[in-house]
Amino acid sequence: MKKKILECHKKLRGIYGYRRIQVWLKATYNLHLNHKRIQRLMSELGIKAVIRKKRPYYGKKEAYVISENHLNREFQASKPNEKWVTDITYLIFNGQRLYLSAIKDLYNNEIVAYETSRRNDLKLVLDTLKKAKKKRNVKGILLHSDQGSQYTSRQYNQLLKKYQMKASMSRRGNCWDNACMENFFSHFKAECFHLHSFHKANEVKLAVRKYIHFYNHQRFQKKLNNLSPYKYRTQVA
Repeated sequence: MKKKILECHKKLRGIYGYRRIQVWLKATYNLHLNHKRIQRLMSELGIKAVIRKKRPYYGKKEAYVISENHLNREFQASKPNEKWVTDITYLIFNGQRLYLSAIKDLYNNEIVAYETSRRNDLKLVLDTLKKAKKKRNVKGILLHSDQGSQYTSRQYNQLLKKYQMKASMSRRGNCWDNACMENFFSHFKAECFHLHSFHKANEVKLAVRKYIHFYNHQRFQKKLNNLSPYKYRTQVA
């Protein structure tokens, strides 16, 4: 049994804790083990899941266009493409910095679109939204963000209006209003980015692409009945 637990731990680079390993063993080997037993065996093996770091909060810049908080922490959606959330995070490597912008569907936590850039600018946000538009019918979708300068810009809000989308924004200084988007970034950093030493931007971009594919298509989630976001959308919706 320890060999199978080690197999899961190594194959997934230690990102699964004992509860997810329990689901993995059931799905992979049809083994039904008590989670406490798995926890004990992991302790005996000296292995544990990687720990996510909390994201620090930084003050916001002066806003231009501010929308109401229509999402209001109602992070559940009854169907795909009803409620989306978006945000930007930074990735520091080898003395360099890369920014990752992403949009997530709250129905199944799927990453709908993402972009990376050396610059944390308006173009990064607009490119992410345009990519999402190419993949989905965005009419009527509620898109929630924080009050970052890109999201409060005239150009961003004009594009939302053009796409017939509804803007929603977190209250100033309240990171919990967009916690579900930040949750994805913390998973990515703990389960991928912080496990490697990157030297070039292209290496980081490749890691982002591979992880998001893994996250969407393979990484099962308890709230999705232990299905991946993609499987949940295609099997349940």
